[in-house]
Amino acid sequence: MKSLFSLLVLSILFSSFTIVNKAELTEAERKFAVDHLIKTRDDLINSVKGLSDAQLNFKPAPDRWSVLECVQHIALTSQGLFGFVQQTLQTPNDSAFKPTVTDEQFIGMVEDRSHKAQAAEPFKPIHAPYKTLDETLNAFNAGRDSLINYVQTTHDDLRAHIAVLPFAKIDAYQAILLISAHTNRHMQQLNEVKADPNFPKQ
Repeated sequence: MKSLFSLLVLSILFSSFTIVNKAELTEAERKFAVDHLIKTRDDLINSVKGLSDAQLNFKPAPDRWSVLECVQHIALTSQGLFGFVQQTLQTPNDSAFKPTVTDEQFIGMVEDRSHKAQAAEPFKPIHAPYKTLDETLNAFNAGRDSLINYVQTTHDDLRAHIAVLPFAKIDAYQAILLISAHTNRHMQQLNEVKADPNFPKQ
């Protein structure tokens, strides 16, 4: 009887431990992330729809990216950043952690193009395995579909695994928001290219 009681206590303790350290996203958190992932994807696709090869490959200056290069960078980086999310989930569980900024503030910081940054070498468009817009968007959409499905179905405790960035300390959930915010950041960049006075008319 004593042994059975001990097993029961251990079972309860283990169950409690699991609940504390494997907290799932709330429905509101899932919806917020999924909505932002969908919106930034739709905005990107609409921003390049119907562009000619001349428009896609136009560069405002030799050291500036074209519209196509911006999309290639987005696709490349989206893949790399999901790897970053997975790495973050391997860090020790810290259920007491609170991000230094809200989700909305973090998105705003990433999307703010008043602060420029150099892309890491592996994520520069020259290294993209896809060369046409269709190939690039196919790769981008496949990755985005997979990520949306992950957010909708995951049981991972995204709020309790931490990553340190140069400008903020974030959790794995915000690392996912980094992917969609990064998409918008460079969609703004390609729209700047389209607004250049020398941008081809067709």
